Amino acid sequence: MAEGTLTPEYRHEPVMLSEVLEQLGLKEGSVACDCTLGGAGHSVELAAAVGKTGLLIGIDQDDMALAAAHGRLDAEAPGIPRKLLKGNFGDLDALLCSAQVPGVDGFLFDLGVSSPQLDIPGRGFSYHEDAPLDMRMDPGNDTINAAEVVNTYNEADLARILRLYGEEKYAAQIARQIVRRRQERPLATTGDLVEAVKAGIPAAARRHGGHPARKSFQAIRIEVNHELDVLERGLEAAVRWTNPGGRICVISYHSLEDRIVKRLFQEMSQGCICPPDIPVCVCGHVPVLKIITRKPLVARAEEVERNPRARSAKIRVAERL
Repeated sequence: MAEGTLTPEYRHEPVMLSEVLEQLGLKEGSVACDCTLGGAGHSVELAAAVGKTGLLIGIDQDDMALAAAHGRLDAEAPGIPRKLLKGNFGDLDALLCSAQVPGVDGFLFDLGVSSPQLDIPGRGFSYHEDAPLDMRMDPGNDTINAAEVVNTYNEADLARILRLYGEEKYAAQIARQIVRRRQERPLATTGDLVEAVKAGIPAAARRHGGHPARKSFQAIRIEVNHELDVLERGLEAAVRWTNPGGRICVISYHSLEDRIVKRLFQEMSQGCICPPDIPVCVCGHVPVLKIITRKPLVARAEEVERNPRARSAKIRVAERL
């Protein structure tokens, strides 16, 4: 597929749409911010909820996604005010300041990475297509790419990344294979990396649990894009910008993301954190959030059957006090 060509993924069904709309509870005149705009699958419905007296804000760091979103919103949500911003939601403070937004009534973070750019072989995300190793969400930025990670990180750091971000059981063995192979020639393509990963996993283990390179590709993509650090910064900023009574809704797809969301919501919903043996509170700590979903929401069976991407999705929601 040529660079810049839109894929059918832009038209895929947004995950857990009815749950998102119910939990955010947006009304006519609300301000909604979709921090992971993509092709506007969720945002079309968020726009309908806020109406012509409200405002939709959409954020994405990919130019193709922004172009697709503009086109879809023109067609399906005409006349509804919107501001689509190019950037990373880790820079949410600066983005919302630049857009002169006083506050937001509902934030959505859909952390899934099944966005259209992942299906373009030249972007180097896919272990199914042989392509240059890149994996940058915003290739226009002159930042480290996947090839630099696998060819320059030492064996210990590679193993740490694979174990921490990919939860890969064979992290040490895969890191050893990567280092051994790059001594002969640099790993330049996704195919080179797939072969190194396969060589580090016992044959019996490769026959179960999906594609053997899935976890390693996830880990390296997270490292390249600093995804977990970005998530934490973005959520903390969203709390600052949410109006009282407004809500933050996060859809995560793997345990690393979900743990960050859960921990941050818990910390910000706590009151006094003084030791129990102190009779009078001296910390002054007050909660700023109320957790709405004590347990994460998951997709209904009929949605999973219709939309397999929803299988691992979890929604957590918090309300600003």
